[in-house]
Amino acid sequence: MTGETLAEALAEATQILERAGVPSPRVDAELLAAHLMAESLGRIRSLALTGALVPPEFGELVAERARRVPLQHITGKAYFRHLELQVGPGVFIPRPETETVAQHAIDRAAKIRRAKVVDLGTGSGAIAASIAQEVPEADVFAVELSDLAHAWAGRNLQPWGVTLVQEDLRTALAGHDGTFDVVVSNPPYIPAEAVPRDPEVAEYDPQIALYGGGADGLQLPAATASTAARLLKSGGYFIMEHAEVQAEAVSHLLHSAGCWDDVATVYDLTGRERATAAVRR
Repeated sequence: MTGETLAEALAEATQILERAGVPSPRVDAELLAAHLMAESLGRIRSLALTGALVPPEFGELVAERARRVPLQHITGKAYFRHLELQVGPGVFIPRPETETVAQHAIDRAAKIRRAKVVDLGTGSGAIAASIAQEVPEADVFAVELSDLAHAWAGRNLQPWGVTLVQEDLRTALAGHDGTFDVVVSNPPYIPAEAVPRDPEVAEYDPQIALYGGGADGLQLPAATASTAARLLKSGGYFIMEHAEVQAEAVSHLLHSAGCWDDVATVYDLTGRERATAAVRR
């Protein structure tokens, strides 16, 4: 793509990415150019109309994306709510649908004076950082077991004053039992045999962040709910993301535990059963 105008390079890149099966080839091509040229997406679209030239390295980035390396690994950035997060190999890339889960936790924390909140299995720190940013009076904790994910979370959470601990979510924060107002989690929940179809997920997201354990993928979600019950005050709020097909099973799990009230399914912006919320009895 050396010597091409930006418009020509974007058109060629779009064709390459489309043939590779990338879901949003034109937008990804524009975002790669924006990253390389240190411009906004809107500015790239404007420059494409002016005959501007593309840097020679653009072709290398397009080839990397065509191999289905996640866009966020190439740019080193992921966007979540109002945040720009640092991401890369070894950490789960936050998804837009999880923003709904974060919103419910934020709404609950905002109603409580100096709410004490914990994000179990924080990954990149997306949920915990969002809560700390949007509810600045809250005392926010984040728990992550993976060495690599913990390192990424440390970068993303440091500006927000979040207390990050490297522990297993099943036994985390043993000295804080019964002290939290809100527990939120997007734990691993994919069933053992349900290999993700997208190469970006199957080959690049860490397995520790994907598979929930067992044929139904619910071993870690069940453990997360148990930890939440231990950590929450009476009347405390719990919300946990899961797969759409797991909504009924998670609801049954919480009802059967005998320590939850107001168990309810939470829908994302596409109408999918994205999470389940409950109140500690």
